[in-house]
Amino acid sequence: MGAADIVPGVSGGTIAFITGIYEHLLKSLQSIVPEFFNLTKNRKFSAFWQEIDGTFLITLFSGILLSVLIFAKLIGYLLVNHPIPLWSFFFGLIVASVSIVGKQVSVWNIRLFLSVFMGVVVAYFITQLSPASVEPSYLNAFLSGLIAICAMILPGISGSFILVMLGTYSFILDAIREFDLIVLVVFSSGCLIGLLSIANLLVWAFSHFRNMTLALLTGFMIGALTKVWPWKEVLTYREGRHGQLVPLLEQNVLPSTYELISGAPSQITLAIICALIAVVGVVSLESFANVSKNSASEEV
Repeated sequence: MGAADIVPGVSGGTIAFITGIYEHLLKSLQSIVPEFFNLTKNRKFSAFWQEIDGTFLITLFSGILLSVLIFAKLIGYLLVNHPIPLWSFFFGLIVASVSIVGKQVSVWNIRLFLSVFMGVVVAYFITQLSPASVEPSYLNAFLSGLIAICAMILPGISGSFILVMLGTYSFILDAIREFDLIVLVVFSSGCLIGLLSIANLLVWAFSHFRNMTLALLTGFMIGALTKVWPWKEVLTYREGRHGQLVPLLEQNVLPSTYELISGAPSQITLAIICALIAVVGVVSLESFANVSKNSASEEV
């Protein structure tokens, strides 16, 4: 989830869904605030920890944090130097994930297809927004965390892409690379508040409108595919935090058009291989998650 969240266009929520921990994560997050107030009423900490499944949350978020710290520089390097294989990998990941999320809908009908369509439209609209330009500040870091985390937990909507739209992606990524502790704490505080808020909404949605929620999330993922298309033409650039040129507006093009425009090879064979590796990886993760779930059920 951490590696996925670094890339604009890919959601950590997608990875959570693939591995079968998505609803478990939401319910654990939802229980934190009410259980904390119960803790203040002289309840034992062990009961609080058990109710929120603290071991699960600590393990998961430690993995996310470790992944972000390890892969921030690597992902940044690949985005600049090997964008086509990287985007192809994530394109394949999302395509395979659409099937996994979609088949969890128990019964399809016209309302659910309309929900998929709505999700596609919303996600596509978000990916077509022009990035803003804001001054790096602690307030903007907090607000960025508050808004972006809501997208990070939704399959198909990338929190990193929201940071790009807000104009704070480079600011936050540089803070991670340089381990700017103050910025990271402020940003994480915004993430924590946003995460607890969106978790309650999503648990309610799954409880009352499960099929419709799944259909909407499927649409989000389909609509996000336009953002991770590997071949792009850069229309305009912006100046990055350190004076470097960073793509501002891009449009998707065919591999043959990309070769004509850029004069560089489309790497289509490598792109297909990377996409297939992602598909195989998603199928393997789903199989592993199903085996783990079945084993847990048998033990109970």
